[in-house]
Amino acid sequence: MADAPDDPTIEAMRPEDVEAVAEMERISFPTAWQAETFRRELANPIACYLVARCQGALAGYLGMWVVEDEAHIATLAVHPDLRRRGIATRLLRAALSEARRRGASRATLEVREGNHAARAMYEKYGFTAVALLRAYYPDTGEDGVVMWLNPIPPPDEDAPPAAGGGGA
Repeated sequence: MADAPDDPTIEAMRPEDVEAVAEMERISFPTAWQAETFRRELANPIACYLVARCQGALAGYLGMWVVEDEAHIATLAVHPDLRRRGIATRLLRAALSEARRRGASRATLEVREGNHAARAMYEKYGFTAVALLRAYYPDTGEDGVVMWLNPIPPPDEDAPPAAGGGGA
């Protein structure tokens, strides 16, 4: 995995991706979503789940919900061997492009206060910290930072088209 190129393909998550996504979730987060959660999300009409692939192998994933004019980034992870190579940024750009396509004009997310790399990436993309949620993450008691992007910028010319779960 460490030799995979930095230019992933971004596409809609498929049911056959769920087990690999759930495994990446387990190695990425102290409390992981189960495979069944991802299966339910793929059937959720407001959900959009994307995967990044490098040389055909799963490199990362992102899940969001789009409700009316608001996109909520629910989860984002990149394989530990492939972090800091722009894969999360590509997933985020593709998701925000899809959110705009679905009618969203703003986006929000929560991130662990101590996840400085993720927070820096979101800030670089224009997200602003607007609130602190005390002890938001029950697994560690860590605070959560609420971040907003308003408005969602126009899609990048080089961002790949995104599709996703939930009937897209």
